[in-house]
Amino acid sequence: MKISLDLLHMLDAIERHGSFTAAAAALHRVPSALSHAIAKLEDELGLALFLREGRRATLTPAGRTLLDDGRHLLRAADELERRVQRIATGWESELRIAVDMIIPAERLYPAIGRFYAAGHSTQIHLVYEVLGGVWDALATGRADLAIGAPGDLPARSGISNRLLGHTRLLFMVAPQHPLATSPEPIAPRQLIRHRAIAIADTSRELTARTSGLLEGQDVLRVPDMPAKAAAQAAGLGVGHLPRWLAEQEAAAGRLLEKELSEPRPAMPYYLAWRTRHTGKALQWFLAELAKDDEIAALTAGL
Repeated sequence: MKISLDLLHMLDAIERHGSFTAAAAALHRVPSALSHAIAKLEDELGLALFLREGRRATLTPAGRTLLDDGRHLLRAADELERRVQRIATGWESELRIAVDMIIPAERLYPAIGRFYAAGHSTQIHLVYEVLGGVWDALATGRADLAIGAPGDLPARSGISNRLLGHTRLLFMVAPQHPLATSPEPIAPRQLIRHRAIAIADTSRELTARTSGLLEGQDVLRVPDMPAKAAAQAAGLGVGHLPRWLAEQEAAAGRLLEKELSEPRPAMPYYLAWRTRHTGKALQWFLAELAKDDEIAALTAGL
């Protein structure tokens, strides 16, 4: 066959990172090896997979079709490897945990420490996701367990969940921002005149979600929660923060809480996992995260 799983991994990395150089670094290969492999595949197929503009590489329609369908094969192969491992030992070789960015990952460290102390050798892989990206990570097989998955459950089957609680984010502005001295509550017609600071939804296949943004509002998107708080403190825009971070910023005098006339409703957030995943490491974490003291520590200030 002209198309191998290794080549599909290369296509996936190039598309996600945007260039051969960045993809090569992510795959721990030299760029010339990727270029040669893709050029050879294009020659054998008799078509172009990428449009190359300087260092930027963009998929052609044919390349997009190959990668979209190829990702199904990559997930199937990955799941096959994991299933064989679980059948052989009952323990996963790796457990992938997606955490919504409103929950600091370090809150999981005590549980992970106990897991290691018990002598379990499963590799733990923690990643941050945002909004629908947490559900997307489960639905597409990028994660086996999700913590803090927000809002409505996706329509896709194969996901079990347990409600952790509800979060009500606080609307915060810098002391030097024009809205800092506006009478409260602040109406949407005032709010829309000011830039919002947001973290982009990390969904890859499910429809991306937005939260707290008004139609037509200017948006500055930042990579993570500390960057969001810092951008708001710098007066670059306004937005909502989880209570634990909002209170920390307010205590330091960097941000002020303001009341909105149409506040965001409390949003449910869940512990969720892939139903077909039956490994012992997942079951260990599900049992630990069912304990009241663990839930309280995980969700404090949300």
